[in-house]
Amino acid sequence: MEPTQDYPLFGGAFSATLPPGAIDVSDFRPVPDNQEVFCHRVTDQSLIVELLELQAHVQGEEAARYHFEDVGGVQEARVVQVEAVQPLLLENLALRGCCQEAWILSGKQQVAKYVTLYQALLRLPQYQTDCLLTFNQPPPENRSSLGPENLSLPPWSLGDFEQLVTSLTLHDPNIFGTQ
Repeated sequence: MEPTQDYPLFGGAFSATLPPGAIDVSDFRPVPDNQEVFCHRVTDQSLIVELLELQAHVQGEEAARYHFEDVGGVQEARVVQVEAVQPLLLENLALRGCCQEAWILSGKQQVAKYVTLYQALLRLPQYQTDCLLTFNQPPPENRSSLGPENLSLPPWSLGDFEQLVTSLTLHDPNIFGTQ
């Protein structure tokens, strides 16, 4: 199964390459207007693309940590643990023309169980926006539905998430309102 190229996001204002087996969660439950949420057809993995207000009071690596901890607070996580934060090379991003800085973070949060999260933060200050992309990776024991009949659709990898991040493209800056 091939990834979905140029999948429209936010009414076509953005597009990105989605990994194989991605299901648009808004097809079966409400999703906030500032989010696009996708789940794996077989596993409990999910991908989230969020357009958030620029948090200008934090810079660099601290901005990535801020958003990770904020998500943990919203989820009422009992444990929020950052494992690594690294800069992303802007030249690898489709958004390199409007992205001032980019970070990738890995960490764990415990809500009901520990979940590994990978987050990419793309900062778009000219649009007063932080674009946060999240890959939720549940523990392997939560992937009980991976029986022999589902082996044709393997779990998503960090490479699939990186492809989503690097392929994210802005088509219509009017999504941000008048600047």
